[in-house]
Amino acid sequence: MPRRTASERHAATSPVSVDALGSETGNALLDVLTAFHHPTRRWLCELLAVEGPATVGSLARRTGLAVGSVSHHLGTLHRYGFVEPAPELARDTRESWWRTRPRQLSWDATEYDEGTLARRIASTAEAENFRHHVRAVQRWLAEGESAPAEVRRASVATDTLAAATVAQMGELSRRLTALVVEWSEECRADVEVHPDVERLPVRVSARVFPSPPVQP
Repeated sequence: MPRRTASERHAATSPVSVDALGSETGNALLDVLTAFHHPTRRWLCELLAVEGPATVGSLARRTGLAVGSVSHHLGTLHRYGFVEPAPELARDTRESWWRTRPRQLSWDATEYDEGTLARRIASTAEAENFRHHVRAVQRWLAEGESAPAEVRRASVATDTLAAATVAQMGELSRRLTALVVEWSEECRADVEVHPDVERLPVRVSARVFPSPPVQP
């Protein structure tokens, strides 16, 4: 029996509708949250985003995971639009190349009824997302002092505590989100124009929420 091509092997995990990616609601959104907020799958996504397209085998070697485990996780990420096959990079049908696929993902756990499984899934995803960013910050705090001075000067940690209306808080959230999205798109476009420029994997995380003074 002839070996199936990469496109044939990945057909089973192709997103049902590419146009719907980023606009999921209800149970469909819960499936997306479950797929993405798995530490190993998040790691694979970030490896592809930072280090570029890779084969299943190279990702297995990079992570120490079994090839079958990597394939399974990539299939799940493919189904929900976080990664996509890159068959044009394969030298033969035995290679399965993958690349990241930027997409939007936002949710509000309170849109699901309290006490339901749906609410727990959405809340767990939010908690795991927070833990993911905490791990990233902890690594920067542990290793950042050895970074070049220009890198440290370009990084920032800033916060404020101001009396604001709900409308003002919402406006700040909107403006921050729009700024981060615009900046990300500019960075991706610049890669196409200047592919040889040295770049760093830069993480941006912003949280806007009402908070009383924190008691030490």
